[in-house]
Amino acid sequence: MGLKPLLKAEQFDRYQRHLNLPEFGVDGQRKLLEGSVLLVGAGGLGCPSALYLAAAGVGRIGLIDDDVVDLSNLQRQILYGTPDVGRLKVEVAKERVAHLNPEVNLEIHATRLNSDNALDLLRDYDVIVDGTDNFSTRYLTNDACSLLGKPCVYGAILRFEGQVSVFDAQRGPCYRCLFPEPPPAGSVPSCAEGGVLGVLPGVVAMLQATEAVKLLAKIGEPLLGRFIQYDALDMRFSEFRFSKDPLCPICGKNPTLFALSDYDGFCGVSQSLSMDIQGISGVALNEMRMRGAEHLLLDVRDLDEVDRAKIGGAVLIPLSQLESRFPEIDDWKERLVVVHCHKGSRSEKACQLLALQGFSNVRNLEGGIDAWALTVDSDVARYD
Repeated sequence: MGLKPLLKAEQFDRYQRHLNLPEFGVDGQRKLLEGSVLLVGAGGLGCPSALYLAAAGVGRIGLIDDDVVDLSNLQRQILYGTPDVGRLKVEVAKERVAHLNPEVNLEIHATRLNSDNALDLLRDYDVIVDGTDNFSTRYLTNDACSLLGKPCVYGAILRFEGQVSVFDAQRGPCYRCLFPEPPPAGSVPSCAEGGVLGVLPGVVAMLQATEAVKLLAKIGEPLLGRFIQYDALDMRFSEFRFSKDPLCPICGKNPTLFALSDYDGFCGVSQSLSMDIQGISGVALNEMRMRGAEHLLLDVRDLDEVDRAKIGGAVLIPLSQLESRFPEIDDWKERLVVVHCHKGSRSEKACQLLALQGFSNVRNLEGGIDAWALTVDSDVARYD
């Protein structure tokens, strides 16, 4: 059997720093060039991961995301620039990666991962990097990887904290071993509601990219059965170990899951609450109020929050009471209803409930009362 061909001359130049590592060398670089990684999500975690994996010379990179670039993404999603606002993220990413390393084959999937397409999308990649921001897709990604025998490099971020691990049902525990059940729906805020330090995704994504490179090159010790937590405020890393759960339904001794299922239902996300709701900025709402335009401003926060800050003229119906109090606002079914909460998450759910009830003109106040305090009325108190 003949020797494998050496790297091309330009590859020796590009990857020289890798080749100088005794633990890596030509063999490690060749494995990267022949390897493949699928990035699930092109957001705060997917952007740095894509750049570093492409720079490292991973031969084939897949990127799945159906979102477009928004101005609010640019604080942390470093693949994109201001002129890209409104464009598909995966299309911009393909252009950026081509500029960085034209040898890399970046395959884009402008769709959302779901139970129908996950197995087909993940099947042809060696390593999966989970850069998602919701529990439904995390469980879906884990289960698809477990069924296909693929390693999954997990990452998550919120506010000032990040998490990283590697799940591989073939060699160790999976995501379900660590988190058998999702948290109650709505109990963990999204980054949009809870916020995230702009540089935090870069730290977590670099750790994910490092693990992906190690897995492809077959070097070092992966984070199997190890979970890293990063606190940016205290600049502290902590680690704990965990084992395969023998009762895990997908990788335990007697598995009961052999196919992908309804992950929104499993995580308590109602399928009926999936419609898009139109937003309105605080500035636009204020201009409308100044003109005297007819509308109902509905506050769906809790009573104790109203004691801390409020927008004049708003009608308070806490989200937990909304469905039982629809009759109180029934006269507004055909007129404009603007809904607000603290930062926009609960009010979006309220808008969806109203739409399902037949309210034909509902708008979500973008960023909630917190954005109102920042952009319209500085006398309104901000709170955590």
